Amino acid sequence: MKELNIIEADFSNKKHTDAILYVTNEYAKHPMGLGKPLPEDIREKLIDEIQNFPVWFSLIAFYEDQPAGIVNCVYSFSTFNAAKVINVHDLAVLKNFRSKGIGEALLAAVEKKAKETNCCKITLEVRADNRAKNLYERMNFEYGEPKMFFMSKYL
Repeated sequence: MKELNIIEADFSNKKHTDAILYVTNEYAKHPMGLGKPLPEDIREKLIDEIQNFPVWFSLIAFYEDQPAGIVNCVYSFSTFNAAKVINVHDLAVLKNFRSKGIGEALLAAVEKKAKETNCCKITLEVRADNRAKNLYERMNFEYGEPKMFFMSKYL
């Protein structure tokens, strides 16, 4: 059986930051991302900006010591539950590593961290046309009632 390791990123570790940049850039190229690579100025500052954002964490999947996927998360707070929430901001598994249980392993690691840090729930947003909806449903994520829409206002 191939070896899969899920680890929390240490942003002072070049192997970890290189993995995050590589997987994030590959994800950005995909139609579910930007459909093109991250701009160079974003790649140059991404890790520094993440390090300065205290409620952020990243988990990296290494498959046979190769970066295979990431999940980037941010803590928020539920006023209705008076407890922390983890929001999955990005979940990406590289094409060559799909169908190996890596997405499930990453989400299970997020759930473990959520329980360890006394979070009341994990949230995420998913495009209607994203095949990852099947993964989220298998991992017991549910659509809310009433149905919510993710909105943005870029500044």
